[in-house]
Parts: sequence; structure tokens; C-alpha cells
Amino acid sequence: MASTSGLVGAELLQSGCGSLLPPCSLTDEDLAAYPGLANLLMSLTKHMDSSGLSTNLAQQLEEARKELHLSRTSWLKWEALHRVLQEALRDSGSGLSAQEKKFLEVLEQQLLIGELRRILDFGSSAQGAQPSLLGLVPSDLLELLPPNQKLEEMQKHLPVELEKHLKHKCLALLSYFCPESDGAGQIPRAAMMGTLAEKLAAEKQCLQEARDRHQELVGLLEQQKAAYLQVLLRCLVLLKRFAREHRLGAQSELDSLNTQYLEIKCSAMFLKIRFEELSILLETYVPEKVDVHRVMRDSLQAAICQEEQDLAASRKILSSYEILGPEFEELVKEYARLQAIIENQRWVLREFNKV
Repeated sequence: MASTSGLVGAELLQSGCGSLLPPCSLTDEDLAAYPGLANLLMSLTKHMDSSGLSTNLAQQLEEARKELHLSRTSWLKWEALHRVLQEALRDSGSGLSAQEKKFLEVLEQQLLIGELRRILDFGSSAQGAQPSLLGLVPSDLLELLPPNQKLEEMQKHLPVELEKHLKHKCLALLSYFCPESDGAGQIPRAAMMGTLAEKLAAEKQCLQEARDRHQELVGLLEQQKAAYLQVLLRCLVLLKRFAREHRLGAQSELDSLNTQYLEIKCSAMFLKIRFEELSILLETYVPEKVDVHRVMRDSLQAAICQEEQDLAASRKILSSYEILGPEFEELVKEYARLQAIIENQRWVLREFNKV
């Protein structure tokens, strides 16, 4: 049983597994962890396609896609014809004959009525649709149609004008895809126009193949991403284990050696700083400067002692003055005022003496 599961798992994980299963990140470890998973997936491949849809739903979806393609093709054919006619009306310039003007007027009227009928038909076919504007129905527009004679003349003249306009557009398209055709004659350009549809179809086919290839490469890229992610996770687990076993085991010893080295380096730095400090002091304070500083210090100390004695005497005199009370303060203020007056008079005398 185990060998059968192994063969089934190998078939799922082979390079062509994209045709069996939708894009998934299935690995050997997953199949080994869940032995019945491979058989389950192989049985599911019989009931679903490569995108993950069931076979019945995929068949219905394909039929609906074909019907949609046919509807789009039919709509595109008539829409292209309608737009070509509208462009022909827009491109009609001045200098037209009376017959041409009459033809364009009838054509424009016919296109406008056709557009209105399409809008009214759409509104009436919608479920729960509101009444149309002014209560109009498609049959009301029949009265606006041109006379049958004008319509017949327009229909006879329409293929010629349509052919002329389509030829002009084909030549413009040919000039866009084959610029070298501009210098060729009418016959070579006509031959090129005959093969233009084949060239466009071939280019479209190449573009579709490139898109399919791109989609296939995107699927392979997603599978590679999932595989690379698993490999990176396993590598990360191995790196964590190696770091835990080898790096962290020697980290404490390395930290201890680094600490001792830094301590020794700091001690040597402090000793060097102290040596530089002592060297600066030794160069700055030579014996002659030391003697001079000693004399300056003695003189400063003697001056400090004298100032302290003067300060003590002044404090003693100040304390004796404070005993006299407020009357003495008034005398001091009067003395100060008289001193200011005297000083002012002296300044005036000096100014007069200068004159």
C-alpha cells in the first residue's frame, strides 16, 4: 500500500502535474504526512479539470462561453456596420451633390430611427421596466420612416458608399500595420489588403499563444514560489539550530574575554591620562614659578588677614551705630542729602572755573 501511494505521489509531483491538479503547493512532506492524500487527489482528478471546476460545470461553462462568443460575434458585426455608417456620416464634407445629400439625410434618419427602436425594444424587454418616455412603443416610429421610394434608392446606393468607406478604412489600417505600403501602387496595395486579414489573424494567434504561455509561466512561478518558500523555511530552521548550538554556546566565553579586554584597556587609558596630567603640571610649575607663587600666596594671605580685620572693625562700628536707633538713620539720610548738595555745588564751581 505504501509503495502504491509513493507511485501516486510521484505522479502528482512530476513536472506535468499541472494537467492533473489546479496550482497548489504540494510537497513530498505533505504526501508523507498524510498517506491517503495522494489517492484522494488522484480520484478527484477524474471529476475536475485543471482549473478546479467539476467536469459537468466545466462543460456547461464551455457551452456558455461558446454561446457568448457567437452572440458577441453577431453583435460585433452589426455594431461595426452601424459605426462605419455613423463615421461615413461624420466624414461627409461639403461640396456634395443634391443626390448625395439626399442619400445622407435618408441614411441618417434611418440610423436614428433604428437606434430609437433598439432603445424602446430594450426597455420593453426588461423585467419590471418602467414605461418609456412619452409612452412611445417601437411601432410608433414607423410613421417617421422615409417614403419607400427614398428607402429603396438609399438601399441601392448604400453598398457602393459602404464599400468605398470600408476600402478607405482598410487602406488606413494597411498603412498603420505596413507603413512601407504607402509608396506602392494600387495593385500591390490591393494584394496586401487581401492578405491583411490573414496577417492580423496570425498576429492575434501569436498574441493569444503568448498570453497562454504567460499564464502557464505564472502558474509555474506560483509553484516555484511555494517550493522556494518551503526551502527557505527549512533553511531558516537549520540556521536557528546552528546559531543556538554553535554561536550561543561560545558567546558567554567571548563576552567574558571582551569584558576583561575592555577593563584592561580602561585601566591603561586612566594611567595614560594621569601621566599626561602630571607631565603638564611638571612642565607648568618649574621651581622658579613655584617660589613666585609662594610669595604671591603669602602676600594674598596677608592682604586677606588685613581685610578680615578691617571687616571686623567695620562690623563693630556698624553695631555701635545700630544701637542709636531710628534717629540716627534720619541723621544719616540728612548727611547723605547734604553730601549730594555739596557734591553738586562743587561740580558747578568746576564748570564755572573752566569758563
